[in-house]
Amino acid sequence: MGKKCLEQQVREDYQKLTKLLIQENLTISTMESATGGQIASLITDTPGASAIMKGAFVTYSNEAKIMQGVPEEILDTYSVYSTQTALAMAKRCKQVYDADIGIGVTGTMGNIDPNHPDDSQPGTVYYAICVKDREFCTCVKIPPQENRLAYKMAVAKEINNKLTEELIHVRK
Repeated sequence: MGKKCLEQQVREDYQKLTKLLIQENLTISTMESATGGQIASLITDTPGASAIMKGAFVTYSNEAKIMQGVPEEILDTYSVYSTQTALAMAKRCKQVYDADIGIGVTGTMGNIDPNHPDDSQPGTVYYAICVKDREFCTCVKIPPQENRLAYKMAVAKEINNKLTEELIHVRK
């Protein structure tokens, strides 16, 4: 799938997701690092999203994650590049905004983090989704992309697919 096709598909998928969240009256929040707020942006591109988007944090640095309530011990023990950190991010934004859904995203796009060269692996992204009382976290490997937006869209696609799948369980 080409870059333009991927981006357009992801935008269409998020429009469907946002409409579903509005229909189901499920609120959402995000804490994003690697995606720099792209997930929140995609959600809020749909008219009416203010009914379900409670808020978002862009916590690009470790200091920002800690300031927003991610335990420093998790970063020290597992590193910023871990499912444990992503889960702590998802839980915290869900709690702070009293949302039904929390999404946490951390990782490395196409480069090695000069501040953490031993922990970062290009294209390795960790994300977590908390939907009501269900939790899911994983690590995905994004193949090389031509730019950062393409990396963000590839990650957004993964998250949309998993969140849509998780919503099926919540609606049963």
